[in-house]
Amino acid sequence: MKADSLIRKIAIGSQLVRCPEILTLGVHPNLSDYPQWKLDLILEAQKIYFPTSIFADMFQIMGKDVFPSVQTYRFLGDKIKQTILFQYLDLPTPRTRFYFGPRQNASILQDFSFPFIAKKARVSSMGLGVWLIRNQEELNTYLSTNRPAYIQEFLRVDHDFRVVIIGREIIHAYRRIPAQGSFKANISQGGTVCLKKVPDEALDLALKGAIKCGFDLVGMDVCLSEGRYYLLEANMKFGTKGFRSAGLSYRSILEQMVTEDKI
Repeated sequence: MKADSLIRKIAIGSQLVRCPEILTLGVHPNLSDYPQWKLDLILEAQKIYFPTSIFADMFQIMGKDVFPSVQTYRFLGDKIKQTILFQYLDLPTPRTRFYFGPRQNASILQDFSFPFIAKKARVSSMGLGVWLIRNQEELNTYLSTNRPAYIQEFLRVDHDFRVVIIGREIIHAYRRIPAQGSFKANISQGGTVCLKKVPDEALDLALKGAIKCGFDLVGMDVCLSEGRYYLLEANMKFGTKGFRSAGLSYRSILEQMVTEDKI
């Protein structure tokens, strides 16, 4: 098979495999595993969809446009990098500090009072790496298995929102209601989807944050606490139950935006 000049759009990852506009080449960590015709397509392509974290930086260096953006991949799953970026860009986020070892950990209780939030700093999702720390024993348990330590003020949250952005558009937004007795609103942790209209202030903050950060495929978590809106986290890998609850198909929306050249 030879590279077809009529093929306009290619992808590496499988997210668009059912999209007729896209030829998905598949993920091979070794370039030698690709047949020459696929390598030719990659070299000729101006834009590559879902390059994966393996190839995103390389394609950017080669001068190719990628979707999602390189920034979306670079900040995936790294709460420390995300928080520092929010802080530098002056986006409202809960007061947060990082501690990189026992000597620094000794300062935690000088900086925060119980209760506060502790998180797994990297490679965690679906609310799994988040703890409410209420006493010294719980803090010691957290510190015994987490380094660096990610410590954040505890906000009494009035409302929690997920805002999904593709390109520079909000495509879906909903409230997340925590399970009774839980401080986590994650749907995977027993939270429920509420389709009541999300306030414009939350939508505006999520979109502003995504654009300033360069994230173009992201679920932005926003909360309202004591009359103020905060950005909590950027989720590059997000569930689609909120879409299904609204009778929407995430994949169909994504494919339509590709077909219409919106992304």
